[in-house]
Amino acid sequence: MWGVIERGKVAATSASVQPAVRWGGVLAIVAGVLIAAFALPKAQPKAQPVAADETAVFAADGALGEAMRVGDKAAVRRLLALQFTLVDADGKTHPRKEFLAELKRLAPAPASDVKIRSFGLVAAVTGRHKSAHDSDVFFIDVWAKQKGAWRALLMQDVPIAADDAPAATAAPAPAAEPQPYACDNPCKTIPYRVRSTAEQDVINTFQTIMKAIVAHDVNEWAKHIADDFVAYASGRAPIAKSVRIAAIERQQEGNATVRVGEVQTMRLAVYGDSAVMIATDVDEARPPYRAARVFVKRGGQWLMAISVHTDVK
Repeated sequence: MWGVIERGKVAATSASVQPAVRWGGVLAIVAGVLIAAFALPKAQPKAQPVAADETAVFAADGALGEAMRVGDKAAVRRLLALQFTLVDADGKTHPRKEFLAELKRLAPAPASDVKIRSFGLVAAVTGRHKSAHDSDVFFIDVWAKQKGAWRALLMQDVPIAADDAPAATAAPAPAAEPQPYACDNPCKTIPYRVRSTAEQDVINTFQTIMKAIVAHDVNEWAKHIADDFVAYASGRAPIAKSVRIAAIERQQEGNATVRVGEVQTMRLAVYGDSAVMIATDVDEARPPYRAARVFVKRGGQWLMAISVHTDVK
């Protein structure tokens, strides 16, 4: 289950706080694979090969996209987590009930360039497709394994950048004098009430990452970022860990003031050694944006593995 709280209702200190493979296909075949995927977990040992889980997620994600296009609410409902949210390319959020009522209107075209990444009990399916509004977007569908079955937690679209667009974290122009900036939210406080030690650990990691960005501390930032990290943002080119490191170094050389978005609302869910954070952030230098972040625990340490930002229009 998610922990949810809106900005202003709680402001706890850090000491106390705080993507769809829509491929076409024969629906009967997909349904058969899906039924098997949902039936197997009860009969198999708890430790299952990663490849098997990836196959199940692939089947579930494909079935979800197909069911959306034909308007099969019953099939879609079975695949959604109770906490499911869709974020479209305009940054509008569609909670589960609204999403189910507008399936065909929100259905995208089948996807291309599809990839799947497994993080244990969380998996992310990414790729490109035509949105319901016929625009080219990058998408990420985040799935979580709940009571032995894969359920969709989040579907989020990000407008694809033009070929000459800057990277998602391009360094700002050097400033003659750095502007004063005290990062309170999210560096010190976040409007969220933690419910477990694991949530606290994830939030501590997130806050450490934000502090490192503001301080141009590339070494500290890199320690809390997965080597396979990728960030996506509206109208920007995707960025890998190495490119982000170079951007932080340029910001440091230019003595640039770097701001990070303040968290307005946030939801957080931890599934074993993986976690999903969904938030709405505001930043004076850009429009408000919907943020989705996936964390994974490796070697006993929480690392950010994916970051997705969709501007709110």
